[in-house]
Amino acid sequence: MSELNNAGGGRAGVATARITLTVNGREQQLELDTRTSLLDALREHLHLTGTKKGCDHGQCGACTVLLDGRRVYSCLTLAVMKDGAQVTTIEGLAQGSTLHPLQQAFIEHDALQCGYCTPGQICSAAGLIAEGKARTADEIRELMSGNICRCGAYPNIVAAIQEVMSGRAMEKSGGAKR
Repeated sequence: MSELNNAGGGRAGVATARITLTVNGREQQLELDTRTSLLDALREHLHLTGTKKGCDHGQCGACTVLLDGRRVYSCLTLAVMKDGAQVTTIEGLAQGSTLHPLQQAFIEHDALQCGYCTPGQICSAAGLIAEGKARTADEIRELMSGNICRCGAYPNIVAAIQEVMSGRAMEKSGGAKR
């Protein structure tokens, strides 16, 4: 449970809170300014820079992470409101040196160009698959519409997601499930 502290670690008038997050399977205790977004907690305090800061307004999806298994824009999420939550970032999807099936499918389908949006696209796709709502390419496009790719790799992103949804990526990676 978060604990509020008005001392602010030496910064007069800044409220801080102690929170615990389980990030990529590891419990992390943080003392944060209560205005800190989950994105900034991940990047600036835990040094997990795979999650990108794009627009900082929830319009591009580059900051998408999984929060208790659901996809969220981490730039719009106050970290202190998620005390006790489980967060999965792009760094937490792989199992050691074995890529997550979505990561592998994005590579095989060339579903990236500059790569800036890729971590958010992959985390969003993982959440999309877990939700079980998308069954067609049109549904994938609609449910992934909150993740923008300025390079226009959309057809390849959809193909990569379809491959993982069909189970073909699992067969290629030896059937490991995540």
